[in-house]
Amino acid sequence: MLTSLLIQNFVLIDRLNIQFEDNFSVITGETGAGKSIILGALGLVLGQRADGKSIKDGADKCVIEAAFDITKYDLLPFFKENDLEYDSKICLFRRELYASGKSRAFVNDSPVSLSVMKELGGFLVDIHSQHQNLLLGDPLFQLKIVDLMSGNKALLQQYREEFSIYVSLGRELNSLKEKADQAKKEEDYIRFQLEQFDSARLRPDEQNELEQEQELLSHAEEIKNSLYKLHDCLNGDEQGVVRGLRDALSIVTSIGSYYPNAKEMEERLRSAYLDLNDLAADVEVQQEKIEYNPERMDFVNERLNLLYSLEQKHRVSSLDDLFEINDRFKIQLQEINSFDEQISGLEQQIKIRQVKLCDLANELSVSRKKTAEIISGKLIDLITPLGMPNARFQIRMTKKKQPDVNGIDDVCFLFTANKNGVLQPVADTASGGEISRLMLCLKAMIAGHTALPSILFDEVDTGVSGDIADKMGNIMSELGTKMQVLAITHLPQIAAKGKAHYLVYKQDSAEQTVTKIRRLDSDERVKEVARMLSGAVLTDAAIANARDLLGGEILKQRI
Repeated sequence: MLTSLLIQNFVLIDRLNIQFEDNFSVITGETGAGKSIILGALGLVLGQRADGKSIKDGADKCVIEAAFDITKYDLLPFFKENDLEYDSKICLFRRELYASGKSRAFVNDSPVSLSVMKELGGFLVDIHSQHQNLLLGDPLFQLKIVDLMSGNKALLQQYREEFSIYVSLGRELNSLKEKADQAKKEEDYIRFQLEQFDSARLRPDEQNELEQEQELLSHAEEIKNSLYKLHDCLNGDEQGVVRGLRDALSIVTSIGSYYPNAKEMEERLRSAYLDLNDLAADVEVQQEKIEYNPERMDFVNERLNLLYSLEQKHRVSSLDDLFEINDRFKIQLQEINSFDEQISGLEQQIKIRQVKLCDLANELSVSRKKTAEIISGKLIDLITPLGMPNARFQIRMTKKKQPDVNGIDDVCFLFTANKNGVLQPVADTASGGEISRLMLCLKAMIAGHTALPSILFDEVDTGVSGDIADKMGNIMSELGTKMQVLAITHLPQIAAKGKAHYLVYKQDSAEQTVTKIRRLDSDERVKEVARMLSGAVLTDAAIANARDLLGGEILKQRI
């Protein structure tokens, strides 16, 4: 509920700080006193667009603050979704307008966009004027009323969870079919690449081995000649190192019997002789093996050209990369081969979910149809005494081609106020006053079924009087026992029903005229209701009539 409204430097308002109560409150005042200004300020703090005329003349800044008690509303998900600080009891809205044209909006001191402020405000306040018939003509609003009266909250939640799964599976199926179609187009290409890889018969490390062999074959003659010379140096007939070491070993051995150091020399020379003799033999063997083979060279070159060609084609630089690409092609081909199976599996899941979804949708539909008849009867009972004795109301329900998030039903409120009138959609046939009374009756019906936002009726009683006004006041008063109701009214019959009464008036000074508002006490309420009955001149009869209208309310306030 709206607990307070602070307005500074807005149009004709210098500063106002209004405290509101629960139940039913009325706001009155002479035409032009500024009731619409206060309503406009409330609209701005709830996210409506501002214009340059909103700021009071001579002021640089306009501030509007509204405090709400939100204990009855489950708004934590909204605050989490929009990353706002949450207080389970109080929510503070603030709107700042600057003469420069800039505007800032805050919720619990956190900056927010107007769209977020407006969406949150919609949970808390419903400003309803005589000309606001769009909401009542909205099929989603009409369906919401039927579901609230049906007590379908749990069933609707179950349906929506099932619908979410159904839609998710449908998206997954469409995505899979798109992938399958794309993959089918690429299947021939992938198979061709795999055939190339298979025919290439790639082996790990093959490229390094071939490149080394190619290098060896390219220099076969050079290597063979070098090995020959090396062998000749090591073990040639004339000046071979091995022959020299053998002679040196013989010399050292001959003096070993009388020269002690000769033994160590002998060991070292023998070790060197054995190593170099072994090396010379190995060089001779390798020299015999080295041979230039043109056929092998051609094979190595062709093989390397194939590998280089594949690497260039796939824009990679190593054989390992080619193996990875080959594996990737194999996986893609496996996926292509499995698409039909996956699609078939998903289609089967969707069929099962569709059956369950239709069962829940039909259950919802049966419940709605039963409730639609009850709503029609109750609404006629409520609205007939409000000056529409020939009113007829009916809820038409038709089935959609496809279920959506709200079920399978299309709902349309049909209405006529005339005895022989044709039932037509509410938005097409009802006048502004009739729409207002319809909305009042609907709100009265659903107030006990959910936590409704505070409702502000802006002169919805225009065009009615006497007994009808008294009955409208009774409905508002009864509605006020279940929720906060504010009514801007010119009718004394309605003003007298309020638990609290606020007067809007203008106050003149030497420099300016400003709009003020104050809560009236018991005696002031009598005078205001009397003024509404008789005009500017208060007669004894008007005072007496006012006291009679106020009756119990005055007594309650004095107690």
